[in-house]
Amino acid sequence: MRIYGPNGTTLGSPAGTTRKTSSSSFSLPDAASTPEARPVNAPKAAANIDALLAMQGIEEDPVERRKRSVARGKGALDVLDDLKIGLLSGSFDASTVSRLRDAAANLKSSSGDPGLDAVLSEIELRVEVELAKAGQC
Repeated sequence: MRIYGPNGTTLGSPAGTTRKTSSSSFSLPDAASTPEARPVNAPKAAANIDALLAMQGIEEDPVERRKRSVARGKGALDVLDDLKIGLLSGSFDASTVSRLRDAAANLKSSSGDPGLDAVLSEIELRVEVELAKAGQC
């Protein structure tokens, strides 16, 4: 009985005495038997930089946090003014309501200043009331 190595040579035989064995040819599996590919969903992006900072656990400068909170409050007041002007002129715009919904989501974070947080919570309440009036809550 002879034992052949992986390259067709006899184990322990000199290099010049090689013997080829017949091997089966390479074939791909049937395409019908492969499972269907599912689409890959992209990860959802964070809404704003505050969410990213909160996820990283990075403590930011209180002055910068206060400035950002003031800017969010002013933005919400601007959207409320746009809504008021639209309602008074009779040209109610659905995009204003979606901007108002975004402004309400941004007002939820704390600024670190209790007085500013109280004002922002009042603005948030007004935004929520307007969203309820528009039936968008």
